[in-house]
Amino acid sequence: MNPESRKRRIGIVRTRLREKGLDGLILTKPENVSYLTGFAGEESWTILTKTGVYLLTDSRYIEQAQKECVQTTILQRAGKDPIAQAGGRFLRKLRSVKTVGVEKSISVGMFEILRKNAGIPLKPVAGIVEEPRNTKDLDETADIMAAAAIAAQAFGEILQQIKPGMTENAMAGALDLQMRKLGAKNSFETIVAFGPNGSRPHHRPTQRKLKPRDTVLIDFGARYEGYCCDITRSFAFGTPTPTYRAAYAVVEKAQAAAIAVARAGVEMVEVDAAARAVIRESGLPVYGHGTGHGIGLEIHENPFLKEDAQGKLHAGQILTIEPGVYIPDKLGIRIEDDILITETGCKVITSECPCNHVLFL
Repeated sequence: MNPESRKRRIGIVRTRLREKGLDGLILTKPENVSYLTGFAGEESWTILTKTGVYLLTDSRYIEQAQKECVQTTILQRAGKDPIAQAGGRFLRKLRSVKTVGVEKSISVGMFEILRKNAGIPLKPVAGIVEEPRNTKDLDETADIMAAAAIAAQAFGEILQQIKPGMTENAMAGALDLQMRKLGAKNSFETIVAFGPNGSRPHHRPTQRKLKPRDTVLIDFGARYEGYCCDITRSFAFGTPTPTYRAAYAVVEKAQAAAIAVARAGVEMVEVDAAARAVIRESGLPVYGHGTGHGIGLEIHENPFLKEDAQGKLHAGQILTIEPGVYIPDKLGIRIEDDILITETGCKVITSECPCNHVLFL
């Protein structure tokens, strides 16, 4: 992590702690730990005070933490001690720390162990780190754009390998392998759906084989330096039917309508509504999921574009735009791109990913 980025992030979080009357904060969520320290391992906590930043981990991650964490004190707990017990004992030693916030994502059992060993008031909190994470800095934006470039290149390679008889599982595995070859890994379980399987938004790949004139829906993403991209492409393998052509055109128009509206200061519900209106006017069924969501260290994070969304977009957010049309047992079409919100509009950062919706045999 860039030292300047780390300094800025720590400063923002400490300001939020002061506003809440807290002397310290315990982060247990891996993405938040990574955001403040640069640590990419697991089963480790960050303890933030007014004057220090500590990473509580075990022997498996000491060498990794020493390499990844910038200006962070590494605390090694004994392998047999629960991390909550070790964290509580450490808090007890910090005489200047009187009240500590603990992320609500911690389990009740772990919270009780922590409270018992700390001997000081603990307050469940949420959103202290997630809110600043909502706006991406230059380093984060660069990593997400790098992930998008890798995903686009991997997808282009896979398009050259598609042939009849290939299974959904095989295609998903080939795409995941290609992203790894390019220095990334998949940011979530890749979705590949042939034919009518596409009507299930979160279909899991099967041994279903690709047939001539089949349709294909692929939802995938690369994770690079911890940061995710999220892309969906839909196309026909061979000559598409008139029904598929018409539905694809509607989804394409709906996505364009939402992207045209997206910019800093716009109500999130307006972006969601712009896409839904196009599909509703076409007479096709309106999708039940959100129009988009934030991406970053997590594949789904704030903001969420949905029908009851509250708040406005602001510059620096990176999110997906992904309307779709789903007709059970017939077809599914979703087009998903990632955009960076700016003061005057937005930039599509996944535009390099091939999007031609027809592949001829």
